[in-house]
Amino acid sequence: MKTDKCEFCEGEMKQQRILARFRYKGQTIYVENVPAWVCNKCGEEYFDASVYKRLEEIARQRERIQRAISFPLAEFDMTTA
Repeated sequence: MKTDKCEFCEGEMKQQRILARFRYKGQTIYVENVPAWVCNKCGEEYFDASVYKRLEEIARQRERIQRAISFPLAEFDMTTA
């Protein structure tokens, strides 16, 4: 990454390995241990071009993904008691 400042808030960028949520052709996958630049102020995540291309390759081969995760899903308009 050429800049060390976040494009949104001017926070400092730090390289980390993250659990990345990646959308590709209308579907979402999660990929562990992805190298990313993360803003220490707002949390925005950036990927180097080579990392992004690799995420696309992984998404194109999603049928080969063998592990799935589940999580609770709430509706925003849930009635509060």
